[in-house]
Amino acid sequence: MQLKMTTIALLLLYYGLNNLAIAQKHYIQCGLLIDGKGKSALKEMTIIVEENKIIGLEKGYKKGGSEDAIIDLTDKTVMPGLIDMHVHIEGETSKNRYMERFNLNEADVAFRSTIYAKRTLMAGFTTVRDLGGSGVNIAMRKAVDAGYIEGPRIYTSGKSIATTGGHADPTNGVKFDLMGDPGPKQGVINGPDEARKAVRQRYKNGADVIKITATGGVLSVAKDGQRPQFAEEEIKAIVETANDYNMITAAHAHGAEGMKRAVLAGITSIEHGTKMTEEVMDLMIEHGTYYVPTITAGKSVEELAKIPGYYPAIIVPKALEIGPMIQTTFSKAYKHGVKIAFGTDAGVFPHGENWKEFGYMVEGGMPAMEAIQSATVVAATMLQVEDKLGSIEDGKLADIVAVDGNPLKDIKVMEKIVFVMKDGKVFKNE
Repeated sequence: MQLKMTTIALLLLYYGLNNLAIAQKHYIQCGLLIDGKGKSALKEMTIIVEENKIIGLEKGYKKGGSEDAIIDLTDKTVMPGLIDMHVHIEGETSKNRYMERFNLNEADVAFRSTIYAKRTLMAGFTTVRDLGGSGVNIAMRKAVDAGYIEGPRIYTSGKSIATTGGHADPTNGVKFDLMGDPGPKQGVINGPDEARKAVRQRYKNGADVIKITATGGVLSVAKDGQRPQFAEEEIKAIVETANDYNMITAAHAHGAEGMKRAVLAGITSIEHGTKMTEEVMDLMIEHGTYYVPTITAGKSVEELAKIPGYYPAIIVPKALEIGPMIQTTFSKAYKHGVKIAFGTDAGVFPHGENWKEFGYMVEGGMPAMEAIQSATVVAATMLQVEDKLGSIEDGKLADIVAVDGNPLKDIKVMEKIVFVMKDGKVFKNE
């Protein structure tokens, strides 16, 4: 009897202590607060977090009760967790990249990607949209959600959709007996029926979003980097089917005709947009299409293309032509009034350097506050998760980051992320 009572007492003590831990609140004291929505930073604010949600935002430095935790960021600038709308979390640029598809197994890719995921999170990006890989990216999302690995919240397209020989055809550049004839299951389509099947296969595989390669691309082992590669009716079939499954869509596009077809078909966003014309900009404004510039990727491929042997020879002229143009296009699109969401194409350059995009955006004419909002509230709205992410408000998920210095005065301080909280859990606090 005594043993039984002791066991019960221990159980009560255990659950009592655990309930106490769960009930603990975090009082995050902010020197400056960029809430994601306001036009200016707020001074001396306190964010109150309980479990994984923001439950209060108060003026002054509040402390709560004796059981609550205080996080002192009174000499920092605090803001919502950052969102990168274009990454490739599975891989990273290297001189051997084009051989790795022949000598890396899925397990090799998966283990490497855990490093890229953690690096991205430590850089302050608590959410990313992954726009194409082998399908390991879906397993990565599940592993992060389950807490097996540390990384950002991932919305992924799984494998991108291309046409035969298109930018995301996985057999480009290999010898004939290895090419085969990939189809919708592998993300290669020809015609509206196959387009619909490819979307449904992505949904079945567990993808969150759909990504197509509407034009040729820089880094595919193929000659063309900008001509259209989908008929408009094929894109329409993809967008309509994606809409049926409540999935947003993205179109990689460098040339204007491919962009135009995608916008008219109802695509959610244009990625890169290198040779965007004013006609395309007007259509994007009319249709509410977002632009995700990826300036950092353009700068990176131009630089790497100048290293002898880094890329296959067929890629070099494309990289040298397309790479330098993206920042100029960004400036024109911003001045024209196109909606812009933050995206970098990380993986084309090292993961964790996503912050560079902020500097290029400001250099291209966008005010620092708008650049930060493009990676917070604008990105969350484009992802259709603005009810959960993108700003520091009551009821939102507790994704919160901080930097040394004031990014509204010096955008370069975005490199120095010193605090990262995702979903109410602190991952970094320097």
